[in-house]
Amino acid sequence: MPIQKLTQRLGPGLITGAADDDPSGIATYSQAGSQFRFGLVWTVLITTPLMIGIQMLSARIGWVTGQGLGTNIAKMCPRWLTVALLALLVVANTINIAADIGAMAEALRLLTGGTQLLYVLAFGAVSILAQLWFSYESTVRILKWLTLALFSYVAVILAVRVPWHEALVESIQPWKYLPKGTSLGEYAGMVVAVLGTTISPYLFFWQASQEVEEQRAVAGDEPLREAPGQAAQEAEDNFRRPESALLRGNAAYAAEHLARIKVDTYVGMLFSNVIALCIVIGTAVTLNQHGILNIQTSAQAAEALRPVAGEFAFAAFALGIVGTGLLAVPVLAGSAAYAVSEVFGWKAGLSHGFHEARGFYLIIIAATGIGTLMGTLELDPIKALVWSAVVNGVISVPIMVVMMWIGQSERIMGELTMSARHRFFGWSATGLIALAVLVMFATQ
Repeated sequence: MPIQKLTQRLGPGLITGAADDDPSGIATYSQAGSQFRFGLVWTVLITTPLMIGIQMLSARIGWVTGQGLGTNIAKMCPRWLTVALLALLVVANTINIAADIGAMAEALRLLTGGTQLLYVLAFGAVSILAQLWFSYESTVRILKWLTLALFSYVAVILAVRVPWHEALVESIQPWKYLPKGTSLGEYAGMVVAVLGTTISPYLFFWQASQEVEEQRAVAGDEPLREAPGQAAQEAEDNFRRPESALLRGNAAYAAEHLARIKVDTYVGMLFSNVIALCIVIGTAVTLNQHGILNIQTSAQAAEALRPVAGEFAFAAFALGIVGTGLLAVPVLAGSAAYAVSEVFGWKAGLSHGFHEARGFYLIIIAATGIGTLMGTLELDPIKALVWSAVVNGVISVPIMVVMMWIGQSERIMGELTMSARHRFFGWSATGLIALAVLVMFATQ
Protein backbone atom coordinates (compact mmCIF):
# COMPACT_ATOMS: atom_id res chain seq x y z
CA MET A 1 0.00 0.00 0.00
CA PRO A 2 1.49 3.40 -0.98
CA ILE A 3 2.47 5.64 1.95
CA GLN A 4 0.10 8.42 0.89
CA LYS A 5 -2.86 6.04 0.71
CA LEU A 6 -1.94 4.55 4.08
CA THR A 7 -1.77 7.95 5.79
CA GLN A 8 -5.20 8.80 4.38
CA ARG A 9 -6.62 5.70 6.04
CA LEU A 10 -5.15 6.61 9.42
CA GLY A 11 -7.18 8.72 11.83
CA PRO A 12 -9.05 7.71 15.00
CA GLY A 13 -7.03 4.53 15.56
CA LEU A 14 -3.64 6.19 15.10
CA ILE A 15 -4.53 9.16 17.32
CA THR A 16 -6.02 6.88 19.98
CA GLY A 17 -2.93 4.68 20.05
CA ALA A 18 -0.55 7.64 20.23
CA ALA A 19 -2.61 9.30 22.98
CA ASP A 20 -2.17 6.15 25.05
CA ASP A 21 1.53 7.05 25.41
CA ASP A 22 0.76 10.26 27.30
CA PRO A 23 3.20 11.75 29.87
CA SER A 24 1.56 9.71 32.65
CA GLY A 25 2.04 6.54 30.63
CA ILE A 26 5.63 7.52 29.85
CA ALA A 27 6.26 7.86 33.59
CA THR A 28 4.83 4.39 34.20
CA TYR A 29 6.89 2.77 31.43
CA SER A 30 10.01 4.63 32.62
CA GLN A 31 9.54 3.34 36.16
CA ALA A 32 9.02 -0.20 34.81
CA GLY A 33 12.30 -0.07 32.91
CA SER A 34 14.35 1.69 35.59
CA GLN A 35 13.17 -0.53 38.45
CA PHE A 36 12.80 -3.94 36.81
CA ARG A 37 15.07 -3.60 33.76
CA PHE A 38 13.65 -6.01 31.12
CA GLY A 39 11.43 -7.86 33.60
CA LEU A 40 8.22 -6.20 32.39
CA VAL A 41 8.77 -6.32 28.62
CA TRP A 42 6.33 -9.22 28.45
CA THR A 43 3.46 -7.04 29.70
CA VAL A 44 3.83 -4.71 26.72
CA LEU A 45 3.90 -7.66 24.30
CA ILE A 46 0.92 -9.52 25.77
CA THR A 47 -1.31 -6.45 25.83
CA THR A 48 -0.79 -5.72 22.12
CA PRO A 49 -3.33 -8.20 20.62
CA LEU A 50 -5.76 -7.57 23.48
CA MET A 51 -5.54 -3.81 22.99
CA ILE A 52 -6.14 -4.25 19.27
CA GLY A 53 -9.17 -6.43 19.98
CA ILE A 54 -10.92 -4.06 22.37
CA GLN A 55 -10.18 -0.96 20.28
CA MET A 56 -11.46 -2.70 17.14
CA LEU A 57 -14.68 -3.34 19.05
CA SER A 58 -14.89 0.33 20.10
CA ALA A 59 -14.43 1.47 16.50
CA ARG A 60 -17.00 -0.95 15.13
CA ILE A 61 -19.61 -0.02 17.71
CA GLY A 62 -19.28 3.60 16.64
CA TRP A 63 -19.37 2.87 12.93
CA VAL A 64 -22.11 0.22 12.94
CA THR A 65 -24.52 2.11 15.23
CA GLY A 66 -23.63 5.68 14.23
CA GLN A 67 -23.58 6.51 17.96
CA GLY A 68 -20.85 6.89 20.54
CA LEU A 69 -20.07 4.45 23.32
CA GLY A 70 -21.87 6.57 25.95
CA THR A 71 -25.18 6.35 24.08
CA ASN A 72 -24.85 2.59 23.62
CA ILE A 73 -23.90 1.97 27.26
CA ALA A 74 -26.98 3.96 28.34
CA LYS A 75 -29.11 1.52 26.31
CA MET A 76 -27.67 -1.49 28.14
CA CYS A 77 -27.26 -0.29 31.75
CA PRO A 78 -29.49 1.17 34.46
CA ARG A 79 -29.35 4.96 34.60
CA TRP A 80 -27.64 5.02 38.02
CA LEU A 81 -24.84 2.71 36.85
CA THR A 82 -24.30 4.67 33.63
CA VAL A 83 -24.05 7.98 35.51
CA ALA A 84 -21.72 6.46 38.13
CA LEU A 85 -19.34 5.12 35.48
CA LEU A 86 -19.51 8.44 33.70
CA ALA A 87 -18.60 10.39 36.85
CA LEU A 88 -15.63 8.14 37.55
CA LEU A 89 -14.44 8.48 33.94
CA VAL A 90 -14.54 12.28 34.16
CA VAL A 91 -12.68 12.25 37.49
CA ALA A 92 -9.98 9.90 36.17
CA ASN A 93 -9.54 11.93 32.98
CA THR A 94 -9.29 15.21 34.90
CA ILE A 95 -6.60 13.79 37.21
CA ASN A 96 -4.77 12.48 34.14
CA ILE A 97 -4.97 15.91 32.49
CA ALA A 98 -3.46 17.49 35.60
CA ALA A 99 -0.59 14.99 35.66
CA ASP A 100 0.05 15.39 31.91
CA ILE A 101 0.03 19.20 31.90
CA GLY A 102 2.33 19.26 34.92
CA ALA A 103 4.73 16.87 33.20
CA MET A 104 4.70 18.90 29.97
CA ALA A 105 5.47 22.10 31.87
CA GLU A 106 8.30 20.46 33.80
CA ALA A 107 9.80 19.01 30.61
CA LEU A 108 9.71 22.40 28.86
CA ARG A 109 11.31 24.04 31.90
CA LEU A 110 14.14 21.51 31.74
CA LEU A 111 14.65 22.26 28.05
CA THR A 112 14.40 26.06 28.06
CA GLY A 113 14.39 27.26 31.66
CA GLY A 114 11.72 29.69 32.80
CA THR A 115 8.78 29.37 35.18
CA GLN A 116 6.87 26.09 35.39
CA LEU A 117 3.65 27.79 36.57
CA LEU A 118 3.58 29.91 33.43
CA TYR A 119 4.05 26.85 31.25
CA VAL A 120 1.23 25.00 33.05
CA LEU A 121 -1.19 27.86 32.38
CA ALA A 122 0.00 28.21 28.79
CA PHE A 123 -0.44 24.51 27.97
CA GLY A 124 -3.90 24.52 29.55
CA ALA A 125 -4.95 27.57 27.54
CA VAL A 126 -3.56 26.18 24.28
CA SER A 127 -5.38 22.87 24.82
CA ILE A 128 -8.72 24.62 25.38
CA LEU A 129 -8.41 27.20 22.61
CA ALA A 130 -7.27 24.65 20.02
CA GLN A 131 -10.43 22.58 20.49
CA LEU A 132 -12.65 25.66 20.41
CA TRP A 133 -10.95 27.29 17.44
CA PHE A 134 -10.11 24.55 14.96
CA SER A 135 -12.58 22.56 12.88
CA TYR A 136 -12.84 18.79 13.20
CA GLU A 137 -10.77 18.25 10.06
CA SER A 138 -8.06 20.65 11.26
CA THR A 139 -8.01 19.04 14.71
CA VAL A 140 -7.51 15.57 13.24
CA ARG A 141 -4.76 16.86 10.96
CA ILE A 142 -2.93 18.52 13.87
CA LEU A 143 -3.26 15.46 16.10
CA LYS A 144 -1.90 13.25 13.31
CA TRP A 145 1.20 15.43 13.04
CA LEU A 146 1.67 15.37 16.82
CA THR A 147 1.95 11.57 16.73
CA LEU A 148 5.37 12.09 15.13
CA ALA A 149 6.63 13.33 18.52
CA LEU A 150 6.63 9.74 19.73
CA PHE A 151 9.42 8.83 17.31
CA SER A 152 11.73 10.67 19.72
CA TYR A 153 11.66 7.51 21.86
CA VAL A 154 12.80 5.44 18.89
CA ALA A 155 15.64 7.94 18.56
CA VAL A 156 16.60 7.29 22.20
CA ILE A 157 16.88 3.56 21.49
CA LEU A 158 19.07 4.26 18.46
CA ALA A 159 21.31 6.54 20.53
CA VAL A 160 22.14 3.94 23.20
CA ARG A 161 23.55 0.42 23.10
CA VAL A 162 20.90 -2.22 23.81
CA PRO A 163 21.98 -5.77 24.81
CA TRP A 164 19.21 -7.45 22.85
CA HIS A 165 20.12 -10.99 23.90
CA GLU A 166 19.94 -10.05 27.59
CA ALA A 167 16.67 -8.22 26.98
CA LEU A 168 15.15 -11.33 25.40
CA VAL A 169 16.35 -13.70 28.14
CA GLU A 170 15.23 -11.47 31.03
CA SER A 171 11.83 -10.78 29.47
CA ILE A 172 11.14 -14.51 29.04
CA GLN A 173 12.24 -15.40 32.61
CA PRO A 174 11.62 -12.22 34.64
CA TRP A 175 11.41 -14.02 37.99
CA LYS A 176 15.10 -14.92 37.79
CA TYR A 177 16.25 -11.33 37.41
CA LEU A 178 14.13 -9.32 39.86
CA PRO A 179 16.12 -6.82 41.96
CA LYS A 180 17.16 -8.08 45.37
CA GLY A 181 14.62 -7.30 48.05
CA THR A 182 11.75 -6.89 45.57
CA SER A 183 8.47 -8.17 46.96
CA LEU A 184 5.80 -9.90 44.94
CA GLY A 185 3.46 -7.01 45.76
CA GLU A 186 5.85 -4.44 44.26
CA TYR A 187 6.22 -6.41 41.05
CA ALA A 188 2.49 -7.14 40.81
CA GLY A 189 1.73 -3.47 41.42
CA MET A 190 3.91 -2.42 38.50
CA VAL A 191 2.30 -5.07 36.28
CA VAL A 192 -1.08 -3.57 37.14
CA ALA A 193 0.21 -0.07 36.42
CA VAL A 194 1.49 -1.06 32.96
CA LEU A 195 -1.74 -2.87 32.08
CA GLY A 196 -3.85 0.02 33.37
CA THR A 197 -1.98 2.67 31.41
CA THR A 198 -2.05 0.57 28.22
CA ILE A 199 -5.77 -0.33 28.19
CA SER A 200 -7.65 2.74 29.46
CA PRO A 201 -11.39 3.61 29.30
CA TYR A 202 -10.91 7.04 27.76
CA LEU A 203 -9.45 5.36 24.67
CA PHE A 204 -12.66 3.35 24.15
CA PHE A 205 -14.91 6.42 24.26
CA TRP A 206 -12.62 8.52 22.07
CA GLN A 207 -12.25 6.03 19.23
CA ALA A 208 -15.94 5.10 19.08
CA SER A 209 -16.96 8.77 18.95
CA GLN A 210 -14.29 9.62 16.39
CA GLU A 211 -15.60 6.90 14.09
CA VAL A 212 -19.02 8.56 14.34
CA GLU A 213 -17.40 11.91 13.49
CA GLU A 214 -15.64 10.36 10.50
CA GLN A 215 -18.94 8.96 9.32
CA ARG A 216 -20.72 12.30 9.61
CA ALA A 217 -17.90 14.08 7.78
CA VAL A 218 -18.59 12.13 4.55
CA ALA A 219 -21.78 13.05 2.73
CA GLY A 220 -24.00 10.03 2.14
CA ASP A 221 -22.36 7.77 4.72
CA GLU A 222 -24.80 5.98 6.98
CA PRO A 223 -24.37 3.72 10.04
CA LEU A 224 -23.97 0.13 8.85
CA ARG A 225 -26.89 -0.98 11.00
CA GLU A 226 -29.14 1.43 9.08
CA ALA A 227 -27.64 0.54 5.71
CA PRO A 228 -26.75 -3.16 6.05
CA GLY A 229 -26.85 -3.74 2.32
CA GLN A 230 -23.60 -1.82 2.16
CA ALA A 231 -21.85 -4.42 4.30
CA ALA A 232 -21.04 -7.60 2.42
CA GLN A 233 -17.67 -9.12 1.63
CA GLU A 234 -15.71 -7.44 4.44
CA ALA A 235 -18.24 -8.79 6.91
CA GLU A 236 -16.96 -12.31 6.25
CA ASP A 237 -13.87 -11.58 8.36
CA ASN A 238 -15.44 -9.31 10.96
CA PHE A 239 -19.04 -10.25 11.71
CA ARG A 240 -20.89 -13.32 12.78
CA ARG A 241 -23.31 -14.13 9.93
CA PRO A 242 -21.84 -13.22 6.56
CA GLU A 243 -24.24 -15.62 4.82
CA SER A 244 -27.26 -13.56 5.85
CA ALA A 245 -29.26 -12.09 2.99
CA LEU A 246 -29.15 -8.83 4.92
CA LEU A 247 -25.42 -8.60 4.27
CA ARG A 248 -25.57 -9.32 0.55
CA GLY A 249 -25.58 -6.31 -1.75
CA ASN A 250 -23.22 -3.45 -2.37
CA ALA A 251 -19.86 -4.43 -0.84
CA ALA A 252 -18.00 -1.27 -1.78
CA TYR A 253 -18.99 0.69 1.31
CA ALA A 254 -18.04 -2.03 3.78
CA ALA A 255 -14.87 -3.00 1.93
CA GLU A 256 -13.67 0.60 2.01
CA HIS A 257 -14.64 1.68 5.50
CA LEU A 258 -14.25 -1.51 7.51
CA ALA A 259 -10.85 -2.08 5.91
CA ARG A 260 -9.90 1.47 6.86
CA ILE A 261 -10.95 0.86 10.48
CA LYS A 262 -8.93 -2.36 10.57
CA VAL A 263 -5.77 -0.80 9.14
CA ASP A 264 -6.15 2.33 11.27
CA THR A 265 -6.62 0.42 14.52
CA TYR A 266 -3.85 -2.12 13.89
CA VAL A 267 -1.34 0.60 12.97
CA GLY A 268 -2.37 2.80 15.91
CA MET A 269 -2.16 0.10 18.57
CA LEU A 270 1.07 -1.42 17.22
CA PHE A 271 2.61 2.05 17.08
CA SER A 272 1.52 2.72 20.65
CA ASN A 273 3.05 -0.46 22.04
CA VAL A 274 6.26 -0.19 20.02
CA ILE A 275 6.82 3.24 21.61
CA ALA A 276 6.02 1.83 25.05
CA LEU A 277 8.55 -0.94 24.42
CA CYS A 278 11.17 1.64 23.39
CA ILE A 279 10.61 3.58 26.63
CA VAL A 280 10.89 0.48 28.83
CA ILE A 281 14.03 -0.76 27.07
CA GLY A 282 15.58 2.72 26.81
CA THR A 283 15.24 3.43 30.54
CA ALA A 284 16.34 -0.12 31.39
CA VAL A 285 19.71 0.22 29.60
CA THR A 286 20.36 3.75 30.85
CA LEU A 287 18.76 4.49 34.21
CA ASN A 288 18.70 0.97 35.66
CA GLN A 289 22.26 0.30 34.56
CA HIS A 290 23.43 3.42 36.45
CA GLY A 291 21.53 2.60 39.64
CA ILE A 292 18.60 4.99 39.10
CA LEU A 293 15.69 2.80 40.19
CA ASN A 294 12.96 5.23 41.24
CA ILE A 295 11.25 7.51 38.70
CA GLN A 296 8.23 9.57 39.76
CA THR A 297 7.50 11.62 36.63
CA SER A 298 8.26 11.43 32.92
CA ALA A 299 10.20 14.70 33.18
CA GLN A 300 12.34 13.22 35.96
CA ALA A 301 13.12 10.31 33.64
CA ALA A 302 14.25 12.77 30.96
CA GLU A 303 16.44 14.65 33.43
CA ALA A 304 17.99 11.43 34.70
CA LEU A 305 18.91 10.47 31.13
CA ARG A 306 21.12 13.54 30.64
CA PRO A 307 24.21 12.40 32.59
CA VAL A 308 23.99 8.73 31.57
CA ALA A 309 22.88 8.88 27.91
CA GLY A 310 23.88 12.36 26.78
CA GLU A 311 22.20 15.59 25.74
CA PHE A 312 20.57 14.15 22.62
CA ALA A 313 18.74 11.41 24.51
CA PHE A 314 17.66 13.89 27.17
CA ALA A 315 16.34 16.40 24.62
CA ALA A 316 14.54 13.75 22.58
CA PHE A 317 12.88 12.29 25.67
CA ALA A 318 11.79 15.71 26.95
CA LEU A 319 10.47 16.87 23.56
CA GLY A 320 8.49 13.66 23.30
CA ILE A 321 6.78 14.46 26.62
CA VAL A 322 5.69 17.87 25.37
CA GLY A 323 4.50 16.53 21.99
CA THR A 324 2.54 13.58 23.31
CA GLY A 325 1.05 15.73 26.07
CA LEU A 326 -0.32 18.16 23.49
CA LEU A 327 -1.85 15.14 21.77
CA ALA A 328 -3.21 13.40 24.89
CA VAL A 329 -4.86 16.31 26.74
CA PRO A 330 -7.44 16.99 23.98
CA VAL A 331 -8.17 13.26 23.78
CA LEU A 332 -8.69 13.02 27.56
CA ALA A 333 -10.94 16.08 27.69
CA GLY A 334 -12.72 15.15 24.47
CA SER A 335 -13.50 11.58 25.55
CA ALA A 336 -15.06 12.90 28.78
CA ALA A 337 -17.11 15.43 26.81
CA TYR A 338 -18.31 12.81 24.33
CA ALA A 339 -19.33 10.42 27.11
CA VAL A 340 -21.26 13.03 29.14
CA SER A 341 -22.96 14.55 26.09
CA GLU A 342 -23.99 11.19 24.65
CA VAL A 343 -25.52 9.96 27.91
CA PHE A 344 -27.47 13.18 28.52
CA GLY A 345 -28.55 13.55 24.91
CA TRP A 346 -26.62 16.75 24.16
CA LYS A 347 -25.34 17.55 20.71
CA ALA A 348 -21.71 16.48 20.66
CA GLY A 349 -18.72 16.54 18.37
CA LEU A 350 -15.79 18.63 17.21
CA SER A 351 -17.58 18.94 13.87
CA HIS A 352 -20.09 21.25 15.60
CA GLY A 353 -19.32 24.81 16.64
CA PHE A 354 -19.46 26.05 20.22
CA HIS A 355 -22.94 27.57 19.82
CA GLU A 356 -24.28 24.28 18.42
CA ALA A 357 -22.81 22.04 21.14
CA ARG A 358 -22.31 24.23 24.20
CA GLY A 359 -22.61 21.42 26.74
CA PHE A 360 -20.00 19.36 24.91
CA TYR A 361 -17.47 22.20 24.79
CA LEU A 362 -18.19 23.28 28.37
CA ILE A 363 -17.18 19.79 29.53
CA ILE A 364 -13.92 20.13 27.56
CA ILE A 365 -13.29 23.56 29.11
CA ALA A 366 -14.15 22.33 32.62
CA ALA A 367 -12.04 19.16 32.48
CA THR A 368 -9.02 20.94 30.98
CA GLY A 369 -9.42 23.99 33.21
CA ILE A 370 -9.71 22.01 36.45
CA GLY A 371 -6.83 19.80 35.36
CA THR A 372 -4.73 22.89 34.67
CA LEU A 373 -5.53 24.37 38.10
CA MET A 374 -4.61 21.05 39.74
CA GLY A 375 -1.35 21.19 37.76
CA THR A 376 -0.47 24.50 39.43
CA LEU A 377 -0.64 22.87 42.87
CA GLU A 378 2.24 20.93 44.35
CA LEU A 379 0.54 17.58 44.03
CA ASP A 380 2.43 14.37 44.66
CA PRO A 381 2.85 13.02 41.09
CA ILE A 382 2.91 9.40 42.22
CA LYS A 383 -0.33 9.79 44.20
CA ALA A 384 -1.98 11.47 41.21
CA LEU A 385 -0.95 8.61 38.93
CA VAL A 386 -1.99 5.98 41.49
CA TRP A 387 -5.45 7.48 41.98
CA SER A 388 -5.92 7.82 38.24
CA ALA A 389 -4.87 4.20 37.76
CA VAL A 390 -7.18 3.00 40.54
CA VAL A 391 -10.21 4.80 39.11
CA ASN A 392 -9.40 3.66 35.57
CA GLY A 393 -8.95 0.10 36.77
CA VAL A 394 -12.25 0.10 38.64
CA ILE A 395 -14.31 1.43 35.74
CA SER A 396 -12.50 -0.44 32.94
CA VAL A 397 -13.97 -3.81 33.85
CA PRO A 398 -17.69 -2.91 33.85
CA ILE A 399 -17.25 -0.72 30.75
CA MET A 400 -15.50 -3.53 28.87
CA VAL A 401 -18.14 -6.05 29.97
CA VAL A 402 -20.90 -3.77 28.66
CA MET A 403 -18.96 -3.22 25.43
CA MET A 404 -18.84 -6.98 24.92
CA TRP A 405 -22.58 -7.21 25.52
CA ILE A 406 -23.14 -4.43 22.99
CA GLY A 407 -20.93 -6.17 20.44
CA GLN A 408 -22.97 -9.37 20.80
CA SER A 409 -26.39 -7.67 20.96
CA GLU A 410 -28.57 -8.09 17.88
CA ARG A 411 -30.87 -5.40 19.31
CA ILE A 412 -28.08 -2.81 18.98
CA MET A 413 -25.78 -4.22 16.30
CA GLY A 414 -28.45 -5.85 14.16
CA GLU A 415 -26.98 -8.71 12.15
CA LEU A 416 -23.51 -7.19 12.39
CA THR A 417 -22.59 -8.74 15.72
CA MET A 418 -19.03 -9.71 16.69
CA SER A 419 -17.18 -12.67 15.25
CA ALA A 420 -15.89 -15.47 17.48
CA ARG A 421 -12.35 -14.10 17.03
CA HIS A 422 -13.31 -10.68 18.30
CA ARG A 423 -15.21 -12.20 21.22
CA PHE A 424 -12.11 -14.16 22.21
CA PHE A 425 -9.77 -11.16 22.25
CA GLY A 426 -12.37 -8.89 23.81
CA TRP A 427 -13.16 -11.21 26.72
CA SER A 428 -9.46 -12.01 27.15
CA ALA A 429 -8.69 -8.30 27.54
CA THR A 430 -11.60 -7.92 29.97
CA GLY A 431 -10.46 -10.90 32.04
CA LEU A 432 -6.87 -9.65 32.15
CA ILE A 433 -7.90 -6.20 33.39
CA ALA A 434 -10.29 -7.76 35.94
CA LEU A 435 -7.45 -9.92 37.27
CA ALA A 436 -5.17 -6.88 37.37
CA VAL A 437 -7.72 -4.95 39.43
CA LEU A 438 -8.06 -7.83 41.90
CA VAL A 439 -4.27 -8.03 42.24
CA MET A 440 -4.09 -4.27 42.68
CA PHE A 441 -6.52 -4.31 45.60
CA ALA A 442 -4.98 -7.44 47.09
CA THR A 443 -1.49 -5.90 47.15
CA GLN A 444 -2.43 -2.48 48.49
